[in-house]
Amino acid sequence: MTEPQPRNSRKLLAIAVLCLVVLGAVVAGQILRSKPDAAAPDAVPPTQVDTKFQRPGAWSEYRPATHLTPGQNWMNDPQRPFFLDGLWHFYYLYNADYPAGNGTEWYHATSTDLVHWKDEGVAIEKYKNGLGDIWTGSAVVDTGNTAGFGKNAVISLVTQQVDGVQRQSLFYSTDGGYTFTSYEGNPVMDNPGVEAWRDPKVVWDQERSRWLMLLAEGSKVGFYTSKDLKSWDYQSGYETTGLGIVECPDIFQMPVDGDPERTTWVLGISANGASSGRTTGYAYWTGSFDGKNFTPDAKDPRWLDAGSDFYAAVTWESPEAHTPPEHRYAMGWMNNWAYASDLPLGDWSGGTMSTIRQLSLRDVEGHPQLFSEPIGALDELEGDPATTPPQLATEDQVASLGKPESDAYRLHVDLAQDQTAPSEDTRIELKDAQGATVVVGYSFKDQKLFLNRDKDKVAGTMPETYREIRSEQLPVHNGQVSLDIIVDTTSVEVFAQDGQAALSSTAFLAPGGHELTVKSLGGTTNVSESTTTPLAVAATQRQ
Repeated sequence: MTEPQPRNSRKLLAIAVLCLVVLGAVVAGQILRSKPDAAAPDAVPPTQVDTKFQRPGAWSEYRPATHLTPGQNWMNDPQRPFFLDGLWHFYYLYNADYPAGNGTEWYHATSTDLVHWKDEGVAIEKYKNGLGDIWTGSAVVDTGNTAGFGKNAVISLVTQQVDGVQRQSLFYSTDGGYTFTSYEGNPVMDNPGVEAWRDPKVVWDQERSRWLMLLAEGSKVGFYTSKDLKSWDYQSGYETTGLGIVECPDIFQMPVDGDPERTTWVLGISANGASSGRTTGYAYWTGSFDGKNFTPDAKDPRWLDAGSDFYAAVTWESPEAHTPPEHRYAMGWMNNWAYASDLPLGDWSGGTMSTIRQLSLRDVEGHPQLFSEPIGALDELEGDPATTPPQLATEDQVASLGKPESDAYRLHVDLAQDQTAPSEDTRIELKDAQGATVVVGYSFKDQKLFLNRDKDKVAGTMPETYREIRSEQLPVHNGQVSLDIIVDTTSVEVFAQDGQAALSSTAFLAPGGHELTVKSLGGTTNVSESTTTPLAVAATQRQ
């Protein structure tokens, strides 16, 4: 975690009641503060509420329809969710004093499906125990009462910093994760004299019946173990090279291609990929772990998402019967520290959380690789798709994929080279009514997927880093490339070849009315039948 800068007869009665309920909802995955001093949102006219694919007119221009955001102020790092008593509990770093003051705390939201979120307010407050504000960490459900705070107590291990010194503190909750108490013995891990020593990731090591913690320690990931979540013993360190100061470490075990006889460990970090032509994101290695040391299969990491804005990512187990589960979920912070304070978001800052994706580990040419696809529950937001027939795109002929009027939508399309006049590059242009454009493309010549936002609505006022094209190597499959693209008012997320590659980036287009076209450079592209599906505003119930 990096600290942010200061900156609505019985039938008629039933209908009436339903309208009142809907009118009490906030839209778009938006998280609004539930405290009495929070400003209430502007009333939403019934005509707006009934239009489930349009954001309320009172919203700021860039408030997204399906992505989770705070009602105001600042958000950054997501904290790994946990499942308890039928609910997912999620926390994110939040600065209520932004932009005038600094310091983050843990803000709480709950969900039954990881798509619709309910605001629960601040769960762990900053500057309360003399050890500073609350940074990234992890929450676990102590089913075995190993820490002594009761069965199923929620224990959070977090980094706190005061006077420039980073330490690890323990907070516990006996009400299911809604409120936390600072442990009287904090810090449970004092700084050994290093500058970067943060972001504890805690998991239960089932094989050895103990807790495992990973810490980001400069360019190293430190491994620690504990029986009670309070006393920790150092085991080993995994050194990285060329990735800058690592943050938000992650570790888990998964079967390859769902085969329980072939499992592997995955070590992940948030890192800087500048040395390999990338930006910041989630890098990972597959390998083995013996309870003390992690041994990678290869020196160089892979990257879960090659877009500009998928940082501080967390992964967590899908509640399946398989051990280990065949799938995991993942979420990242859609922002980048190179321009985080420059984004023109309006009534909040810090970006959004990504669409939650489902991860699987699959064999690609003999090596395990993480695939990521949008979570299945996203289908609940889908309306009726608009379909376009198969078309050809040439240098002189543009293929039209329609003009969705919804503020958020999902585009499915396959692209293939025409064998008589093969194209070199194929570009899908997303253009708003004012002419701002984002391009999602594929180079058949270079076998590369790319995303370009250098002509979106704000690119001209942003740092050069914002205008850089992001790309990922990706081979064609059966002669074509399959794309699943999710567009919201401040983001474009691209999933290709059933999740083999992903590009997630903040991108600014005016809401609604985007014109979608396909252009081919250097030849002809066969454009499959495509579907464009509106995504409904995801309602969040206020308390």
